[in-house]
Amino acid sequence: MKDTPASFHVEANGIRFHCRVDGRKEAPWLVFSNSLATNLSLWDGRIAMLENSFRILRYDQRGHGGTEVPSEPCTFEQLADDVIALFDALSISRATFVGVSMGAITALRLAARDASRLDRVVACDGQWAAPAGARELWEERIAIVQNQGMEALVEPTMRRWFRPEFIASNPPSLEKVRRMIATTPAGGYIACGRALQQFDYRQCLPQISAACRNGRRRYAGGHAGDAPGDA
Repeated sequence: MKDTPASFHVEANGIRFHCRVDGRKEAPWLVFSNSLATNLSLWDGRIAMLENSFRILRYDQRGHGGTEVPSEPCTFEQLADDVIALFDALSISRATFVGVSMGAITALRLAARDASRLDRVVACDGQWAAPAGARELWEERIAIVQNQGMEALVEPTMRRWFRPEFIASNPPSLEKVRRMIATTPAGGYIACGRALQQFDYRQCLPQISAACRNGRRRYAGGHAGDAPGDA
């Protein structure tokens, strides 16, 4: 039997997270982790097909959606710590973890460090290490947000995330994405953008590869951009 969906806040790893739980109470846990400049509603279209088979946790990453904005720049070590703290706060012993972009890098760190808490990992559109030029790229985008606000990033981000023909077709889902980007707290975007400037988990490849052999997976779209968290 499915429980009534519930949104709530929970204290974990020193900040207040906005979360939502859907699905069957006794089913295995499935956890979704959002990308930069989005929130847990990113996954709305996936819930109906999964809620009969899983207990689904969605959470807003630090500084996104309804989660508290951190006072300091983030690291992926910290974002992985957030997940384990949420698991502990919600009595989740193990889960399947799905992350996209920034959430995918979080998933890769978890796969290397906390595989015992994971049944499966699906890491979509992430990289093992920040690519060349990442520091300058994110510095430029952070400066835009500091000087002009999140609205200035909406259309440039849309052009990076979606192909021109899809934007031209103007499905209703695009307006939802625009709203997510525009309403992302500037401080949260900047804090998590700092994490994307510098990370390198290539030394963890043996652990991540071992996790992948046990059912973890990494995916990228056929037209995915080069930069992780390409927001």
